[in-house]
Amino acid sequence: MLKKAASKYRPFPPIHLPDRQWPNRVLTAPPTWCSVDLRDGNQALAVPMNVSQKLEMFDALVKCGFKEIEVGFPAASNTEFAFMRRLIEDKRIPDDVTVQVLVQAREDLIERTVESLVGAKSAIVHLYNSTSPAQRRIVFGLGKAEILQMARRGTQWIKDRLPRLAGTHVRLEYSPESFSATEVEFAVEICAAVMDVWQPTPDAKVILNLPDTVEVAMPNVYADQIEWFIRHLPRRDAAIISVHTHNDRGTGVAATELAMLAGAERVEGTLFGNGERTGNLDIVTVALNLYMHGIDPGLEFGDLNGLREVYERCTGMVVPPRQPYAGELVFTAFSGSHQDAIRKGLRAWESAVEKGESIHWDIPYLTLDPGDLGREYREVIRVNSQSGKGGVAYLLESEFGIELPKDMQREFGPIANDEVDRLGREVRATELKAMFWREYVERATPWHLEHFATEGSDGVVSCRARMVRDGNAVAIAGRGNGPIAAFVHALVAGGAPKFEVAHYAEHALGSGEGAAAIAYIQIRLGDGRTRWGAGVDTSIELASIKAVVSALNRG
Repeated sequence: MLKKAASKYRPFPPIHLPDRQWPNRVLTAPPTWCSVDLRDGNQALAVPMNVSQKLEMFDALVKCGFKEIEVGFPAASNTEFAFMRRLIEDKRIPDDVTVQVLVQAREDLIERTVESLVGAKSAIVHLYNSTSPAQRRIVFGLGKAEILQMARRGTQWIKDRLPRLAGTHVRLEYSPESFSATEVEFAVEICAAVMDVWQPTPDAKVILNLPDTVEVAMPNVYADQIEWFIRHLPRRDAAIISVHTHNDRGTGVAATELAMLAGAERVEGTLFGNGERTGNLDIVTVALNLYMHGIDPGLEFGDLNGLREVYERCTGMVVPPRQPYAGELVFTAFSGSHQDAIRKGLRAWESAVEKGESIHWDIPYLTLDPGDLGREYREVIRVNSQSGKGGVAYLLESEFGIELPKDMQREFGPIANDEVDRLGREVRATELKAMFWREYVERATPWHLEHFATEGSDGVVSCRARMVRDGNAVAIAGRGNGPIAAFVHALVAGGAPKFEVAHYAEHALGSGEGAAAIAYIQIRLGDGRTRWGAGVDTSIELASIKAVVSALNRG
């Protein structure tokens, strides 16, 4: 890298707009969405989609609720043309969906494009030509007047062919490609020239798409460009302002949202941001950003996992694990403090729902309910060496119904973390349960219970037990105000160190007559140290006795 970047690069000049209004606006409604997955997204694939894959993707987009879908560039290849005809002739386009086709301002390409649309009920012809100084100078070698003429001619060629599409409701979309790098004055001039030829009205508007073809400035500058354009466009009431952002600077979403504040009414993009270079705008992200603020986006992403599977199958692309909303890890938490906060938040939310309380979603670290997107709470918390007691407890409870007392969480959490740290990787819930079982339930030395029986009532219980201590059989007996107290008395009388029960809890691990129960017991030894134990049995009494033995063995 150069030490003096300014010797080679220069900042993009800001737009003079001292009284800009967009920073004070608030979004309250969604834009019109247009998916360009089948064209702009498809052209960026190393292996473009075949017809069957494009059909599957088209159906998925319709299912999501897109009413405008750019389906291809029919004049670019026989495959693109055949796909357009397949959609029309097989009647695969719903009546409320408009297909959009892309075409350059060349007469032969426009002729082929119009031919592809015969029989469609509703279509948008998307005309474009590049307008930036670099494109004018380097690619075309033309001046502004010649670029203007190119746009006018393209528009007229489409208009001349409208009689051949008599049964089709046709709208025009015009894009001054590379708008983001074009002088705003020239962008307005060329769009106004297109409008003069097309003659739109407030009842039959033209779509003016202002693409951030290559991100060359911060998103606030793009918003200024949009607001400046809108303020200076003649016959503004006869135009729909559309935006199409790319992600070269990593701010495609921000640029789109600020452009909407600046007055953009329509947004083009792709699922999960597939597109040239660093990608197109991710429509899923913008739509769900609106949703998390209580705005119905008009798109349905209630099965986001299923949509991701279709996308990955059709495109061969992979959604990154940290992709907003859709990534594998976006609803997980590895940090112990995050896990604890999420766990408490989910419990508070579920309690409020059970009580019928009307509350808004406000869960720490979760901007929206994963369940709304077809994802499950069990995906929220996973355990690695960075996890705390909250995450460990959540997994044991959510996966196996093991509800550890809070003090026991504090004891087992560090034990589990030490083992996970030794493994050096994330652990599955089954592995975590196995750790708990080894540490508590399966403890069999130095004491092991072989038999236990009680008798008595009216507050006095006698017990007899057969134990194995360090490999030697030991018979013990004791009395107390209950089975646990009698067993503690018997153990101490039989040579165990003096201790007392400090805490007891139990619950079922399932339902039905054969369901097991788990008991948790904390003991306090003579020197003041405490230890937890756990026991499992179909008899809650035996589970409690086993928990005492577990705690004693851990003393």
